[in-house]
Amino acid sequence: MTDILIIGGHGKIALQAARLLAERGDRVTSVIRKPEQQDDVAATGATPLVLDVEHAQHADLVQAMRGKDAVVWSAGAGGGDLARTYGVDQKAAIASMKAARDAGVPRYVMVSFFGAQLDHPLPFDMGFFHYTQAKAVADAYLRESSLAWTILAPSKLTEDAGTGRVDTTAAEATEVPRADVAAAIAHVLGEGAHASLRRTITLNTGGTPLAEAIA
Repeated sequence: MTDILIIGGHGKIALQAARLLAERGDRVTSVIRKPEQQDDVAATGATPLVLDVEHAQHADLVQAMRGKDAVVWSAGAGGGDLARTYGVDQKAAIASMKAARDAGVPRYVMVSFFGAQLDHPLPFDMGFFHYTQAKAVADAYLRESSLAWTILAPSKLTEDAGTGRVDTTAAEATEVPRADVAAAIAHVLGEGAHASLRRTITLNTGGTPLAEAIA
C-alpha cells in the first residue's frame, strides 16, 4: 500500500485520481482549501485535509507530507487573478517541492500541461502568458530537484469518458479526457513508476493503451 498526498484534491482530475488510488488499496490524503469540499473528497475514499497551500508555512507543508510515499500536485489558480496565478502555480508549487524534499518524500508527480516551457512563444500581453510562465518555472524547478519526479502534460482537457488509450509522442496538443489523466496519475504511481521516472509525459487521446504508451 502506497501513502499518497494529493494537493488540489477537489479538482476534477484529482477527485478521479483519488478514487482510482483508493479503490486499488492506496492510502490517499487530499489537500483542499475549503472545508465545505470535505464530503466530496471523502466520497472518493480519500481523507480530506484542509490546508491553504498558497499561504501555508513551510513547517505546515512538511508536516502534511511527512511519512508519505508520494506527492501529487494537481492544484491551480483556476483562472484567478495574476497574483494568484503566480502564487499558486509557481510559488506554492515550488514550496511543495521543497517541503517534499525536507519531509523525505521520495516521489513527486506534477500535473502540468502540454506546452508549458520556458521558451514558449506567447506574448507578454496575452493572458495565458502568465499561467504558462508560472507552470514552466515550476516544472523547471522540479526537473532540477532531487525528487523522483514525473511531469504529466495533458493537452486540452475534456469531460469525455476515458478511453485508456493515449498518444505520448505527438508534436502538437489536441485533447484528452480528464479521466485518462487521472488514470495516468495512478499508473505512474504504480506499475508505471520506473518507466516514468524523471520524464515529462505529454498526453493526447490516441490509440495506444496507457501503460504501453508510457513504457
